Amino acid sequence: MANSPQAKKRARQAENNRVRNGGQRSNLRTFIKKVLIAVKAGDKEQAVAAYKVAESVIDSAVTKGIIHKNKAARGKSRLNLKVKNLVLAA
Repeated sequence: MANSPQAKKRARQAENNRVRNGGQRSNLRTFIKKVLIAVKAGDKEQAVAAYKVAESVIDSAVTKGIIHKNKAARGKSRLNLKVKNLVLAA
């Protein structure tokens, strides 16, 4: 356990950041799942709309340090491919 005042403060800050980051990570996953659900249902309009929202949420997570920029790019690319295939298939 932390003994110095500085270490105690850092422990408090780390816990607050952990809780905040967990909520933001959960929010990120929710928006990604909305895209995947729309693609699975075959709803083109909803999938495109959900992708646009998810794209901005993913970019926001990168700026907040929740995920790495390369992971964000990979995730957006994979989601975009699924949405594109859905639109082209119909």
